Amino acid sequence: MIRPLLFLFVSSASLLAAAKPNVLLICVDDLKPLLGCYGDQVVKSPNIDRLAARGVLFEKAYCNQAVCSPSRNALLTGLRPQALGIYELATNFRKAAPNAVTLPQHFKANGYRAEALGKIFHVGHGNVNDVDSWSVPHYTPKTISYALKQNDLPQSTREQALFENKTEAWKLPRGAATEAADVADNKYGDGMIADEAIKRLQAAKQKPDEPFFLAVGFLKPHLPFVAPKKYWDLYDPASFKLPALQTPPEGAPEFAPTTWGELRQYMDVPEKGPLTEKQALHLIHGYHAATSYMDAQLGKVLDALDASGLAGNTIIVFWGDHGWHLGDHGMWCKHTNYEQAGHIPVIVSAPGIKAARTQALIESCDIYPTLAEMAQLPAPPQGDGRSFASVLRAPTTSTRDHAIHVYPRGGGLIGRAIRTQRHRLVEWKKPGDAPENAVLELYDYEADPAETKNLAAAQPEVVAGLRKLLAQHPEAKPQISAKSEAKAAPAKKPVQDRGKMFDQRDKDKDGQLTKEEFLINQPDPDEAPKRWTKFDTDGSGTLSREEFVKGGRK
Repeated sequence: MIRPLLFLFVSSASLLAAAKPNVLLICVDDLKPLLGCYGDQVVKSPNIDRLAARGVLFEKAYCNQAVCSPSRNALLTGLRPQALGIYELATNFRKAAPNAVTLPQHFKANGYRAEALGKIFHVGHGNVNDVDSWSVPHYTPKTISYALKQNDLPQSTREQALFENKTEAWKLPRGAATEAADVADNKYGDGMIADEAIKRLQAAKQKPDEPFFLAVGFLKPHLPFVAPKKYWDLYDPASFKLPALQTPPEGAPEFAPTTWGELRQYMDVPEKGPLTEKQALHLIHGYHAATSYMDAQLGKVLDALDASGLAGNTIIVFWGDHGWHLGDHGMWCKHTNYEQAGHIPVIVSAPGIKAARTQALIESCDIYPTLAEMAQLPAPPQGDGRSFASVLRAPTTSTRDHAIHVYPRGGGLIGRAIRTQRHRLVEWKKPGDAPENAVLELYDYEADPAETKNLAAAQPEVVAGLRKLLAQHPEAKPQISAKSEAKAAPAKKPVQDRGKMFDQRDKDKDGQLTKEEFLINQPDPDEAPKRWTKFDTDGSGTLSREEFVKGGRK
């Protein structure tokens, strides 16, 4: 009897190992829930829509911060930005959490082949990929942003250089914000990523006993809005309209909106002030075209998964890293705590899960523990996330009564935002400051879904209730900086040579800095324009060497 029992035990163990679900994680850069499955009547997103038709669509999913690197850190470590103390692009998460076990690393440690294509971790602006997370080297398409000769400059554009971690990117020319070239899909990066994903799925079919964790990071609709012409041609330009609200919420603090410095890094975009109506409508068209292009690449990957025969045992998670202001409130890009920046698309399709829609509140950091539970792996060794696997089985339930996200502003301010089913409260203060000194915003999405007015002063009882929820969370950590390292080695503390900085910015060598020259290579493009008046003491519209040097020492 011993041998037959042993045989049955070994056979059962083998079956369990073979039954481990695969994971296909689709990460999309700058994608807001502007999709057919989320109710939009203009955008063409048939492949995302068909994924939603076989999965659970989360109508109230929120990023943990509306900017690439902190948002992806939350997804991949389960740690919120305020727990890491990282709110910008340049600081690698391992500086704050050197021993963190990432989502793919956790699966790799439990017998999975972990692979990544395209943009998963934020790479660029000084940040790098995490080699410990992957079983094989990360795949990045060797491509440029542009296909047309007039846009394909012999050197990198300013934005390309930042993503390539090149130094002195400010010296380079600004690139085009849009492009519609009559080229094949794989002339641009997302087409190359889709082609490689198909190869990886075909290879996985040949190794049925080795479960895979495949992370596919599509680049569009991130700026620049480049896509083959056929995706632009899906839309009649006359069908686009400007958002009705063109101003920030009434009563909002002046620092809460974004000045959309990211978009201003592209040519034909003004360095300050609004876009023309023609420019705005063209950018809206470009965002739609780039979304449809990315959607088509997703369709190819889903087709390949179905053709491989592996779909029946594969968990698919579709996730947008944050939203995007598309002219609403007179704003563009992300970089705020408002609904258009914080609201994200999340769709989960898995074996045994019925298609549904849910109002359950979730955060990006919840995806890590959810996938671990669904794959029957140990819980993550760290993180702020909460598994929503139970919601997938019962979509009318919820695991949270609120979500929390953050955004920083100049002077060390951190805006911590509580989002419930109806309200959002934002508390702006420096970490450690007394709560009574905070600046507050309150919005009611039943009475005022467009965020036209800050209601904090008018509804103190609502504010008090939401602040009780906020009090459940630890204080935000300040941004990690090099100051502690400088204290450890004071002799190496860098000293700014502001005269040299002036010379580097004075491109035409006329002894004066225009505002454009002043903004070159500023590390905080949203905040830097606000410092201009501090430097321009005589109001002349240009800076002398003396004004620039003295202004930086105040």
